[in-house]
Amino acid sequence: MAVVAFTSASGSPGVTTTALGLALTWPRPVLLVEADPTGGSGLLAGYFRGTREYVGGLIELALTSSSIHDGLAEVSQRIEGSEVSYVAGTRSHTQAPALRDLWQPLYEELADLESTGQDVIVDAGRLGLVGSPEPLLANADLTLIVTRTTLPAISAVRSWADSIQRGTFDWQQSGVLVVGEGEPYSAREVSQALNSPVVATLPDDPESAAVFSRGAHLPKRFETGPLARGLQAAIAAIHSTVSRRRSDLLEGARP
Repeated sequence: MAVVAFTSASGSPGVTTTALGLALTWPRPVLLVEADPTGGSGLLAGYFRGTREYVGGLIELALTSSSIHDGLAEVSQRIEGSEVSYVAGTRSHTQAPALRDLWQPLYEELADLESTGQDVIVDAGRLGLVGSPEPLLANADLTLIVTRTTLPAISAVRSWADSIQRGTFDWQQSGVLVVGEGEPYSAREVSQALNSPVVATLPDDPESAAVFSRGAHLPKRFETGPLARGLQAAIAAIHSTVSRRRSDLLEGARP
């Protein structure tokens, strides 16, 4: 499947929770990259509740004198009991500009991981920030804007969706991931309003989401609850979307 990126237009619709939840549910080994330029690792402070120290991440990778390949191996950390590795983001938003020249070579290295049987999930944070990982968003096999279904949330996404439709952003393939369908608008209504496909939906399940966002204790029936089922369905939809585009590209390349 290769590289899938998640971003948002405004607010806190759940990009980090979605990225981590998908990574921990992913059927193959996966690398989670915290590319949010706002600084402060949501994974270390949230999921790990501050119990795991920062030992290296994107800023060290940007400053390394070795190759990106070797540096990536050095800064990647494993989440025990899973097939998930992660690269921690910047410790401060002031470090974000230093990553400007890292994004493109990093993408090329991430894309090569597919040949080793490893996929990549990118938490790109909010769109339009200084230091935003534009090359990761542009070159990912699929870039999804995460949004709630409230009118303010949809309104915030709309201008970005319009820009994507006009080709202002040269993204390979994009779509929307909806959190809390029917609260109040349906996925179909969101898709029509944004003129963009809703690739997947996740339920608004705060108790289960808190496991990923702040390391809360597992609620009863967590593994069979609404969020767990939603993550599985989202993975299937993402895989289908990426595979369909690759098939279309292959078909179009045939003489």
